[in-house]
Amino acid sequence: MSDAPRYRFAPSPTGFFHVGGARTALYNWALALRTGGTFVLRIEDTDESRNSPEWTQGIIDALAWLGIDSSHPQFEGPYFQSQNAALHVAAAHKLFEQGNAYWCDLTADQIQARSKETGKQGYDGYSRDRGLTGGPGQVLRFRVPAGQTIVQDLVRGQVEFSNDTIEDFVLLRSNGSPMFLLANVVDDIEMKVSNVVRAEEHLPNTPKQQMIWDALGRTPPIWAHVPVLVNEQRKKLSKRRDKVALEQYREEGILPDAMVNYLMTLGWAPAGDTEIVPWQHIVDEFRLEDVNHSPAFFDIKKLNSFNGDYVRAMSLDEFIAGCAPHLENAPWPAERFNSEVFAQLALLVQTRVVTLSEVPAMVDFVFLENPIVDEDAWMKTMGSDFAINVLRDYADVVTSCEWNHDALKAALEAWTDANGLKLGKTQAPIRVAITGRTVGPPLFESIEVLGRDETLRRLQAAITRIG
Repeated sequence: MSDAPRYRFAPSPTGFFHVGGARTALYNWALALRTGGTFVLRIEDTDESRNSPEWTQGIIDALAWLGIDSSHPQFEGPYFQSQNAALHVAAAHKLFEQGNAYWCDLTADQIQARSKETGKQGYDGYSRDRGLTGGPGQVLRFRVPAGQTIVQDLVRGQVEFSNDTIEDFVLLRSNGSPMFLLANVVDDIEMKVSNVVRAEEHLPNTPKQQMIWDALGRTPPIWAHVPVLVNEQRKKLSKRRDKVALEQYREEGILPDAMVNYLMTLGWAPAGDTEIVPWQHIVDEFRLEDVNHSPAFFDIKKLNSFNGDYVRAMSLDEFIAGCAPHLENAPWPAERFNSEVFAQLALLVQTRVVTLSEVPAMVDFVFLENPIVDEDAWMKTMGSDFAINVLRDYADVVTSCEWNHDALKAALEAWTDANGLKLGKTQAPIRVAITGRTVGPPLFESIEVLGRDETLRRLQAAITRIG
C-alpha cells in the first residue's frame, strides 16, 4: 500500500441520494484532497433486486453536483462490487481452509428453537465442530475468536467489543452468494483502501470486519465513524419520514456550494466566527479528530439561511443563469417570457429569495396576462371603500406622471401625505392589484418594469372587480 491514503465511498444504488451519504462523501473527498490521497467510488450493487442503473447514474450526477468530479486526478472509479464476486467467494473458502470459518446447515427456525432451549439469543455456534464440508442449504459462518476486539476510531477513540456478544456471522449464504461484511472487506483489500470514513450506523459491523481483515492476514484500515444525522425530534433521518433526497433540494433551488458548506458543518465546524467559508478553506482545515461524535441535527431552516447568503453573494449573471432551470416550468406561456425584462427583475428579487425555486412566483405577474391572485390577500386589502379610492386616485396620477420608480413612488407619497396616511397602508391594495399578492419585489420598480398601459389596465381591472 502506497503512502498516499486511499479513501472510499461505497453507496448502494437503491434510491435517491441521501444527504447523509452526501455528507460522508464530502468528508472523504475533503480528506483525499488535503492529504494528496485518492477518493475511490465503489458502487455496492450486489443486491440485484433493489439495484437500478438510473440510481447508479444518480449517484454519479449527485457527486458531480457537489463538486466531486470524476475527471479529477484524485478521483478513482466507479468500481462495481458485483464484478468482484469471484474474489469474495475465494476469500470465503480461504477462511474455511484456514479454520476461520465453518459450514452450518441450521435453518432459521432451528436456530430459533435452539435459542428457546438454551436461553442464548441468536445462533449458539452449534455447527462449529460438526465438520460439515458444504452443500445445498448450508451457509459458511465465521468462527468468532474468544476475547475482545478493539477498534481504534479517529472520531470515537478506542472502542472495545466483547467477542462473546458477537455470534458466528454468515460469510456465504446458502445459495453461495457473499454477505456484505465479507464483500466489503475483500473489496477494500483489493482496492488498497487505507481509510474507511463512514456513518456511525456501521460501527457495530466494524469488529466483525476487523476480524476478517486479521484472518486474511491484512492490516485493517484506519476507521472513522461520523455522527448520524437526525431531525428536529432527534430521530435518525428516515427516507420514509424526512426530506432526505439530495435531488429534491437541488430541484428546489439550493445551491451546490451552500449544500456542501452546510453538510460539512454537520459534526464539524471551521475555526472563526462564521460557518460560511469557501471550500478550499474547509479542505485546509478539516480533520477527523475535530469531528464531534454526537448526533448532528439536519436543520432545514439553517440550510436555507446558508443558501440565502450564497444567493446574495452571486453576481447578477450567475443568478440569472442559476434561475434558468427553474424558469423552464414556470406558469406563463413561453412566448410571453422576455429575458431582458427578467434581467431587470432579477436585480429586484435576488435579495428577497432564499432558494432559486422561489423566483418564478416572484416575477410571474409580469409574464402572465393577468396576475395569479392570492384570494386571502385580496379579501384583506380590497374589502373597503378605502381600497377603491386608493386605486382610482393612483390610476389618475400614473396616467401622466413621469415613468420611473422614483416618480411613481413620489406620486403615491404625495397622495398618502395629503390624506394623513402611511405609505405601507396605501401600497397594499396597489400591490395586490398589480401582482396579485401582498409580498414580492419592490413595488414601484415592478410597476416601472410592467409599463404604464399594463399598470393602468390592472388598476382598472381591480377597480371593476371591487365595484
